[in-house]
Amino acid sequence: MKSIFLDCNDQLAPIFRRVRRAGDPPVALNMTPFEPRDLPRVLDGYEICLDDHSNMPTKLIAQCGALKHIVFLGTGAASYMDVAAIEKLGVKVHTIKGYGDRAVAEHTIALMFACARDIARMDRDIRAGTWVTREGSQLAGKTLGVIGLGGIGAEVATLATGIGMDVIAWNRTPRGDATVPLVDLDELLARADVISLHLSLNDETRGMIDAARLARLKPGAILINTARGGLLDEAALIAALRNGTLRHAGLDVFHDEPLKLNHPLTKMENATLTAHAGFLTPEASETLMRRAIDIVKGIAG
Repeated sequence: MKSIFLDCNDQLAPIFRRVRRAGDPPVALNMTPFEPRDLPRVLDGYEICLDDHSNMPTKLIAQCGALKHIVFLGTGAASYMDVAAIEKLGVKVHTIKGYGDRAVAEHTIALMFACARDIARMDRDIRAGTWVTREGSQLAGKTLGVIGLGGIGAEVATLATGIGMDVIAWNRTPRGDATVPLVDLDELLARADVISLHLSLNDETRGMIDAARLARLKPGAILINTARGGLLDEAALIAALRNGTLRHAGLDVFHDEPLKLNHPLTKMENATLTAHAGFLTPEASETLMRRAIDIVKGIAG
């Protein structure tokens, strides 16, 4: 079966080549940028497509007559395609879980520290010629509420416990293997000094952290989102940052990416922003590429 890495780039290509093994099926690496409308042309004749983060409109996939499998490099395929609609066309969508759990968890903890100590703001001040020593807060002894206790959430809980935080969690389904206390969501929101989101995005979770739930937070709480931007009601988040309901937000994901220059969040001193980079480490990327090749190998036989 012919396979193509649809949107390979200069960063991913050497990692992909490094993890290849003798006996792996051939995969063409497309390094040439293309317009969305050209997707059927680029995929012409290919039965398997590896997709990093390119949009896959259903109407265009319907024009790809040979295509039978899309291997999405990550977990958030639903943000880039209508998975159910594409699978109705006879194209199976594969996702890859767990490859970057530790990487995202460490990024989450980094954002917690950055928010608690106002690190990004002081960095901006100093670069602008202003020396202001800003008071921060210690995380040790504070309560962290983890919303979503899957692979990443569990890693965050472990790391946070290690720095002396009291960790509680809420999960949509029971977790008999939970290593921290599970509580109701309303209780978590009321008790936590720091809230960290680790849910997948679907119809049940979209916009679930809305104005009503933000209003339940402790005054001065910190909110971290390294999961999906759509989990948050963005207007309610901005209002909470402006009125002081939230002391600070650390955000790695947004409703629309890349974030536009004039977006309100870019003007807020109590928002620390990163460019959807939580998963991006050499270690995680190697694991991701290897698992993608293994999926192709399993399909191709």
